[in-house]
Amino acid sequence: MITNDIKYVGVNDHEIDLFEGQYIVPNGMAYNSYVILDEKIAVMDSVDEKFGTEWLANIEKVVEGRTPDYLIVQHMEPDHSANIRLFTEKYPEATVVGNMQTFRMMDQFYQVDENVKRQIVKNGEELNLGKHVLSFVFAPMVHWPEVMMTYDQTDKVFFSADAFGKFGALDVQEDWACEARRYYIGIVGKYGAQVQNLLKQVAELNIQVICPLHGPILSENLEYYLDKYQIWSSYGVESEGVLIAYTSVYGNTKKAVELLAKKLEEKGCPKVVVADLAREDMAECVEDGFRYGKIVLATTTYNGEIFPFMKTFIDCLVERNYQNKTIGLIENGTWAPTANKIMLGMFEKCKNIDFLNTSVTIKSALSDDSMEAIEKMAEELMAK
Repeated sequence: MITNDIKYVGVNDHEIDLFEGQYIVPNGMAYNSYVILDEKIAVMDSVDEKFGTEWLANIEKVVEGRTPDYLIVQHMEPDHSANIRLFTEKYPEATVVGNMQTFRMMDQFYQVDENVKRQIVKNGEELNLGKHVLSFVFAPMVHWPEVMMTYDQTDKVFFSADAFGKFGALDVQEDWACEARRYYIGIVGKYGAQVQNLLKQVAELNIQVICPLHGPILSENLEYYLDKYQIWSSYGVESEGVLIAYTSVYGNTKKAVELLAKKLEEKGCPKVVVADLAREDMAECVEDGFRYGKIVLATTTYNGEIFPFMKTFIDCLVERNYQNKTIGLIENGTWAPTANKIMLGMFEKCKNIDFLNTSVTIKSALSDDSMEAIEKMAEELMAK
């Protein structure tokens, strides 16, 4: 139960191995759906296709013999919309509520019966259920173009679509920030400007509870969650420290990274995170790339380019509008080290990137010259 009139009817998914076909979710996923009980009943969103029967049973339980009047579709991604047709077949008198783009996508995905009642709403428009008055807040590109959110003026509940969501099923206890950060950076990270616009609209609402489509219902210390979204969407520094992300073929680049980490710790760096890009979850490495204000990239020259895992890592940063960071570069090459030049070029379209004056070139293995450069790099990082 969210409030006296708002009930949870979502499901937990422990069958899934990769969310969106790429993100590892060891604790599964939650697909959240809600019912608002009033003179008229509104169901907020559907769930993943595999859980349609369970979802409808959950709805039946809370409506206690009544028939829902509305299905409000805030987001057309299939993990939230795949059972629209199943719902309309069970409740043919119900009206599906969405915006123009919602219905365009709905027809593309599901070819819903043309006789299904449809109500097209606009940004700021209201829907009166009796005691509860719902107002719609459009949030295009957070993170799809049709996304809208819904504010219940009566109970001060904000149904936030994918915003403020996280990985993980609701029957597993885990820290919110870690999996919410990985979720946000991976899925929404590119759209910081759009999230900033949303936060401006949210600031004008008296919100007591946030109900996302993934993750737990948020009802306490809402400023904490809003502050995280402010930092993430403005590409700010969340944690002081240095991320060192590396690839190493025969261990020599790894030795350079370990030496740099040791130097930073000796100089009092508050946090040093070392990530082996070939062996760790890439999404978690990307998450840390945004979390810390300073990163060092260390890789080998490989086929005249850079090692594939480093290329993937940098591509993931750049495509998510990476900015406002300090970057140091370490390259290794036996006969023609060019990795630093290539990495530098990959960030040329990024905003507000400050590259260290000190770069490091290793020719096969550490030498006195390269160790001296690592010392200088540590000093410059600490001085920033």
